[in-house]
Amino acid sequence: MMEMFSNWAEWTPQLFRGLQVSLRLVGLALLFGLPLGLALAIASSAKARLLRYCAIAIVEIGRGAPALVVLQMVYYGLPTSGLNVSAFTSGAIALALTTGAYTSEILRAGLNAVPRREIEAGQALGMTQGDIMRFVVIPQGVLFAVPALMGFAILIFQATALTFTIAVPELLARAYRIGAATYLYLDVLVLAGLFYLAITIPFGWLVSWTERRLGSHLG
Repeated sequence: MMEMFSNWAEWTPQLFRGLQVSLRLVGLALLFGLPLGLALAIASSAKARLLRYCAIAIVEIGRGAPALVVLQMVYYGLPTSGLNVSAFTSGAIALALTTGAYTSEILRAGLNAVPRREIEAGQALGMTQGDIMRFVVIPQGVLFAVPALMGFAILIFQATALTFTIAVPELLARAYRIGAATYLYLDVLVLAGLFYLAITIPFGWLVSWTERRLGSHLG
């Protein structure tokens, strides 16, 4: 047991650097994926049939394709199109696309949850449809969706482990590298699991707290 703790102390700096890579991937996925999801949510509720059907098709394909498949398609597909990007960039793009597809449904539900009377009040004030969407529907809809979006952020953090398949030096990849060098796979994977739990458990508590606070505020 003491030997395991000694090994953990030695491996922790390497795994912490991997954790930083994982968090950077999450940040980029949310930074670019959430606006994409909002655009798809708005487009999927548009009156124009062509726009609505195209948005729905993109969302269904994005949600139906496993994140690992999207990751492999981006990593191997972009170079064949003449775009040579790093493994990290490929991972960030793939996770952003997956984020956009999944959060579009979360955000669409939030937008649809805005009370009709709020929209009618905007119309009564002479606001245009675009202004009602910008100043009334989107702010409130995003607020309604915040707890679910935070919960999804946990899932996308866990999904960063998939990028070890394309040699991104994130948390799981560094754990496997240590395991390959020491043959102590179980020990290092347990430590990597604790790193994941150190992020997901407190953030899960934050999601629950936010949901309660938001529910009492809206109530």
